[in-house]
Amino acid sequence: MVAGMPQGSFGWRKAGQKGAQESCHTPLAAGAADLDSHSVKRSRSSLVHQVTYAINHPGKIAPHLRRLARDTWFRMHARDHISYYRAVMRSDTARDPEGAVGSHTHKRWLELGRMQFDYLVEHGLKPECRMLEIGCGNLRAGRLFIDYLHTGNYYGIDISPDILMAAQDTLVRHGLADKLPHLTPVRDMRFAFLPAEHFDVVHAHSVFSHSPLDVIEECFAHVGRVMKPGAWFDFTFDRTEGREHQVLREDFYYRTETLATLAEQYGFTATFMDDWERGPHKQSKMRLRKP
Repeated sequence: MVAGMPQGSFGWRKAGQKGAQESCHTPLAAGAADLDSHSVKRSRSSLVHQVTYAINHPGKIAPHLRRLARDTWFRMHARDHISYYRAVMRSDTARDPEGAVGSHTHKRWLELGRMQFDYLVEHGLKPECRMLEIGCGNLRAGRLFIDYLHTGNYYGIDISPDILMAAQDTLVRHGLADKLPHLTPVRDMRFAFLPAEHFDVVHAHSVFSHSPLDVIEECFAHVGRVMKPGAWFDFTFDRTEGREHQVLREDFYYRTETLATLAEQYGFTATFMDDWERGPHKQSKMRLRKP
């Protein structure tokens, strides 16, 4: 865990600033969106927020209390955050695999997958790229990446074996077996089983929004080894402009400069993807580039 991150002395860029050109192999499309649009300014963990939310949404009180009790039980029996969240995913996947990855209807599942795919294609993803997707889930976007990339060029990993079983169902349903995707469960963010300098693109959608800072740092410390020179890593995160906080150890909110500064400690150049803010997704996006 890195503490005491500086709040202003960092070198990250907004998309479109000088130097923000990307490999594999097109220039970055720039945007000029309002940077406040997707940020959380009030802590969701504050008592004031929780009381206000409960008053305005009384029907959600009982489900929240059930989830709180379940998550408390899981934390008591987990050795670390990843094993805890693996238990969360097992429970959520058993109920609804699409809901487990944050899509409460099939229509929304399709829309969010298409949104991720379209953005990466518009921002440099090519069929010849080798892609690593961290937290691939049940292939909400992965099914589109697999179909688009050359055969064998998609590698999906997830901490949840249960959601990867659902991913196999997605492959069958969409007729993608011949594209030979790689789907692998993992226990950490070290990527030790993957070859060095292998990937052009790394993608992690709605992964760091569920990760404490020590898990994110483990990823930053090791992912560069498996990336080619000039490769890039896109990830989303829940952004706050107030105090960094978490809710139920499931949802984590970070300031942009915290993640940018941490990434730069491991040799990456960080770019805040401000044009992503125009879209409907409430998380923010950052791109890290390996020199």
